[in-house]
Amino acid sequence: MKALAILALTLSLSWGAMTTGTVYDKATSKPIQDAIIISGNKEYRTDSNGSFSVPPASLIGVRAVGYERKFYTSGGKMYLNRFIPKALYLSSFGATSGKIMGNAKNLIRSTEINALVIDVKMDRGQIAFKTANPIANKIGAQQIILFKDMKSFIADLHKEGIYVIARIVSFKDTPFVTAYPQYGVKKDDGTLFKDKEGLYWIDASRTDAHKYIIDIAADAATAGFDEVQFDYVRFPDRKGIKFSVENTQANRVKAIAGFLEAARTRLTPYNVFVSADIFGYVSWHDADIDIGQRVDALAPFVDYLSPMLYPSGFNAGIPGYPNPVKANYEIVKNSLDKALTKSANSPLCYRPWLQAFKDYAFDRRIYGDKEIRDQIRASEDFGSCGWILWNPRNVYTGAGLIKLQRTAEKIIEKPAS
Repeated sequence: MKALAILALTLSLSWGAMTTGTVYDKATSKPIQDAIIISGNKEYRTDSNGSFSVPPASLIGVRAVGYERKFYTSGGKMYLNRFIPKALYLSSFGATSGKIMGNAKNLIRSTEINALVIDVKMDRGQIAFKTANPIANKIGAQQIILFKDMKSFIADLHKEGIYVIARIVSFKDTPFVTAYPQYGVKKDDGTLFKDKEGLYWIDASRTDAHKYIIDIAADAATAGFDEVQFDYVRFPDRKGIKFSVENTQANRVKAIAGFLEAARTRLTPYNVFVSADIFGYVSWHDADIDIGQRVDALAPFVDYLSPMLYPSGFNAGIPGYPNPVKANYEIVKNSLDKALTKSANSPLCYRPWLQAFKDYAFDRRIYGDKEIRDQIRASEDFGSCGWILWNPRNVYTGAGLIKLQRTAEKIIEKPAS
C-alpha cells in the first residue's frame, strides 16, 4: 500500500509539472490538430482539440503543416498564422549576387512570391557558409565560402517577411568521397562510381556517413533557416553499381527512410520544418524506381515532400498525356493526386517543384505565363502547401505570377531570448 501511495504521489507531482496548452488557427480561432510541439528535444502532437501536455522547457516550439513556426516561453493559448510558401530557387552564387538577389526581392515585393530556397550544401559538396564542422574543413568543402555571416543574411530576409529554406544536397558529394572512398558508391568492379557530371556519391546504405550531412543541416537550422530541405536524398539512378548492402528495394528504401528519420530527430530541437525532394515519377510507382524513394516510406519522416514535377523531365509522359509539355496542368495535378493515394496524408504535406526554364526534351518551348500558371493552378487545385519554381540559372520574371504590392512584414517569429 505504501509503495502504491508513493507511486500515486510521484505520478501526481509529475503530471502537475507538465506544460499544457492549446494551439489555434489565428484567423479562425479553431484548434489545430496534429500541430507539432517541441519540448525537451522531443516531438509531440496536439490532439483533436488542439491540446497538448508536455514536459516543461524554457522554450516550447510550435509548428504545423500549412502554418508558420513559433516559440513560446510558457503554455496556454498559442496561435499560428497560416502560411503557404511560394518560392524561388537560388543557388549560393545567385543568393550572394546583388543583381540576382535584387531581382528576387523585386518579385517578392511585387508578386505572390514570399519564400526562397537557397543552396547551403551545394551540388559539388561545397558548403557555402562558414562551419566549424571538422570534416568539412578537412576534406576541402570550405574552399568556397559565399555567405560571410549566414545568421545576419537570414535575419535580413526575415525582416522583409521572407520564408527561407536551406537546400542540402545530400548524397552527391565528391569532396567527402574523395577523402573517404570507403563510403562511396562503387561500380561492380569495385572502383568508385562517377555520375555523368563526373561526381562521386556517398553510399546511402552506410549509416555511419549520415552524420556528416545531418550535422551540416543542423548548422543551417542554427543559422535561422525556417526549413531544411534534403535534395539528392537517394541512390544514383544507374545500373551496375553496388552498395555496402545487397542492392535490393528493401535495403535502398530502408537506407533513405532511415536517413530522414535520423535527420528529423537531430533537427527536432530547432523546430524547423523538414522536407525532401523526390523524383516526379516516384508518384506513379509502387516500387522505388531503383533509387530508394517511395512515397509511403518517406512521408512519415518529413513535414513536406517536394516532387520534382518538371514536365520536361517526364520523358515517357503520363497515362493519357504522351507529350508532357503540352499538358503542364495534368502532369502536376495527376502526379500529386497519385502521390497522395500512396501517403494517405494531407495535400498540405506536399510542395512541388515546378518548371520555370526552357524545355529541353520536346519542342524547346519557352516556359512563360501560360505554362507556369498552369503548373501553379494545378498545385493549388490539389491543395499543396505552396510550390517552388526552379530555374538553374536563377533567371526569373513575373511570368505566370500574380502581381501584388506587399509591404515588408515579419512572418516568422524569432525564438524568445
